[in-house]
Amino acid sequence: MTARRKAIILASCCLSLLIVSMDATIVNVAIPAIRADLHASPAQMQWVIDVYTLVLASLLMLSGATGDRFGRRRVFQIGLTVFALGSLLCSLAPNIDTLIAARLVQGIGGSMLNPVALSIISQVFTGRVERARALGFWGAVVGISMALGPVVGGLLIEVVSWRAVFWINLPICLLAIVLTAIFVPETKSATMRHIDPIGQGLAVLFLFGVVFALIEGPGMGWTDPRTIGVAVVAALAFVVFLFYEAWRHDPFVDLRFFRSVPFTSATLSAISAFAAWGAFLFMMSLYLQGERGYSAMHTGLIYLPIAIGALVFSPLSGRLVGRFGARPSLLVAGVLITAASVLLTFLTATTPVWALLVIFAVFGVGFSMVNAPITNAAVSGMPLDRAGAASAVTSTSRQIGVSIGVALCGSVAGAALAVPGADFAAAAQPLWFVCIVLGVVIFALGVVSTSAWGLRSAERLAPLIAGHGPQSEPVHVT
Repeated sequence: MTARRKAIILASCCLSLLIVSMDATIVNVAIPAIRADLHASPAQMQWVIDVYTLVLASLLMLSGATGDRFGRRRVFQIGLTVFALGSLLCSLAPNIDTLIAARLVQGIGGSMLNPVALSIISQVFTGRVERARALGFWGAVVGISMALGPVVGGLLIEVVSWRAVFWINLPICLLAIVLTAIFVPETKSATMRHIDPIGQGLAVLFLFGVVFALIEGPGMGWTDPRTIGVAVVAALAFVVFLFYEAWRHDPFVDLRFFRSVPFTSATLSAISAFAAWGAFLFMMSLYLQGERGYSAMHTGLIYLPIAIGALVFSPLSGRLVGRFGARPSLLVAGVLITAASVLLTFLTATTPVWALLVIFAVFGVGFSMVNAPITNAAVSGMPLDRAGAASAVTSTSRQIGVSIGVALCGSVAGAALAVPGADFAAAAQPLWFVCIVLGVVIFALGVVSTSAWGLRSAERLAPLIAGHGPQSEPVHVT
């Protein structure tokens, strides 16, 4: 395994991260164009984003386990192929329902990429220093993709059409498939946890039920039998999930993790931060292009402060966590997300561009500060053999947060989505008050999770779960 081959393997894995991360911002910029071209309703616009993030959230942990069992390279290549197929179908969609179905296919492929790619990196880069460098490069790609997404997306929409934002995935997927076939060794775990199809199914039923009720409720009516029926089914699925997972010897999600205050706080912080993030991206794209009349390219440029914030402050947050623990980064994140949300409540149809850039910068810096402490808090006090499972729950929570944030846009600010050209800023105001609450929650959890009481709860948990999960797994490499 030469240094050159390792570098190519890292590049192959990072290509998958590039397309999945870029997709988060690039499709949001395209939403107004999709609405105009395919005559999408408010609920359908939300489903274009949410069906993708929901499938990611539902299948991330399963895909990681599947890669461990059947071969990481194989699952990674299948994921790239399915993602490319989904992207092609998105670009060819003749109507909005077909686009939503194609986004579902894209989500299935995307779920097989990042968790499996991280596993490949962990197996190839075994030295502590080289692994830290590889993961640092991986983190930098997130910032690069956030920077590229809105600008590249805006340019493609303006020069070609919204369909071009999906074409860009095709050559990247093809290059990653070829490099993976030539350079990435096949690895699989000799021992691994059992797959829990019932727990997985109950979790999916709960997630889709909640988001369906939030998205379709405003249109169907909150008292409509279908809305109530789906909400009841989601609640029952959640209750059964809790009982079933508590009873199962090798559960899909080990509920004992939630006895750790830092872990529970990390999960709730991830959901809160990414809900605010999902709502912000979705609504601001509609505001900038709908109410303000900016082009897709101008919209992409206004998003740039978020990307710059990610490039600068994400690594800074990581260093702060390493030196001072999770508290400073979480408190800063909570304060800045709250402050940006407060500023958004004053938004009007004539807010100056410089003020918009300030809001985007404040929100971007706050959001970029939150990832490192969430990951750190999730694995705080966990035995080494359970750290992977704990961080996987947090990764899933991020996608759940985005899904809920986008779904709340219709539930809380439905008037802003319903009529293009209406007083969008005023109609969106209730949503920003929700985001203020989410920012305060992040701040409060930052205090509680890093308190002496919180840290003691993590210490008490470690002996309870040590040795009960999958042990450090021998790896077969071919």
